[in-house]
Amino acid sequence: MKALRYTAVGQAPEVVEIPIPKPGPGQVLLKVTAAGVCHSDDYVMGLSEDEYTAAGYPLPMTLGHEGAGIVHELGEGVSTVAVGDAVAVYGPWGCGYCHNCSEGHENYCTNARDLGITPPGLGTDGSMAEYMIVDDPRHLVPLGDLDPIKNVSLTDAGLTPYHAIKRSLPKLGAGTFAVVIGTGGLGHVGIQILKALSGATVIALDVNDQKLELAQEVGADITLISDATAHDRIMEITAGLGADAVFDFVGAKPTIPLAVSVAGIDADVTVVGIGGGEVAFGFGTINYDVAVRIPYWGYRGELIEVLDLARAGKIDVEIQQYTLDDGPKAYEDLHASTIRGRAVIVP
Repeated sequence: MKALRYTAVGQAPEVVEIPIPKPGPGQVLLKVTAAGVCHSDDYVMGLSEDEYTAAGYPLPMTLGHEGAGIVHELGEGVSTVAVGDAVAVYGPWGCGYCHNCSEGHENYCTNARDLGITPPGLGTDGSMAEYMIVDDPRHLVPLGDLDPIKNVSLTDAGLTPYHAIKRSLPKLGAGTFAVVIGTGGLGHVGIQILKALSGATVIALDVNDQKLELAQEVGADITLISDATAHDRIMEITAGLGADAVFDFVGAKPTIPLAVSVAGIDADVTVVGIGGGEVAFGFGTINYDVAVRIPYWGYRGELIEVLDLARAGKIDVEIQQYTLDDGPKAYEDLHASTIRGRAVIVP
């Protein structure tokens, strides 16, 4: 089968031929229908050799931590899914039995590192292939009649902002303000989630008008260029009080300080992006009772809720489609920031 693999540190991924894997006991083989492209992949492929080795990633590695497919073959003992089922893959795999996993919070598994359990495409061979192995059927969520190509990105680009936003919903009633920094792959879905679930006025920031067009299309109430004037503009809009919640989908050196600086009293600042930024934190450097969070992915139950939102027409992912053979080009476009919304690879 064809697979898009990262084969050497510092080199572009390449399409290669590898054998179709066989599911072992308790595993499921999927015939992949769609795989999402993510900045996390670009981050991993940007690591130095020492950083890559320290992180424990293997070489070669099939990319793709957003996946959807049709159940093709069952390993011994699997009975909760059937051949032919259309499913989405829940990516943050855990041990299944620690306290967090028992609550369905496998993204915060406390045993995964020690047991060598890694997500598909981020340590384990992922979805950018014609077939992929899923280690346990509990990591499969029914897709039903949802289009896998349009919705595969929701397994991360929907689940991650949903998880981040859900914690702050009690603070986002009528008359409140939510700031979204970065309106790309995750941010444009985050705006839709905020509009669907909260009463907040959504202020969206990005670096140019072209990027803000998508934010306007998906429902942002106010759009601003993310520049040196952004802080003052937000404070003016919020009558000097600041926002009730700020979601930074970039996480870069300029954006995290901005996020903290516009957070009002008792606000939430949630940093989702992995752009390498940080902020000084201490008395007098941040508003009173502000909570700063660094979430990771989301819960399996939340993925079911995200797909239900899509099924109800509340959220829709803007996608650019690529073939598996064009997979390397998708990452070139991602790195160049020319993708509008989310890239999806279709084997």
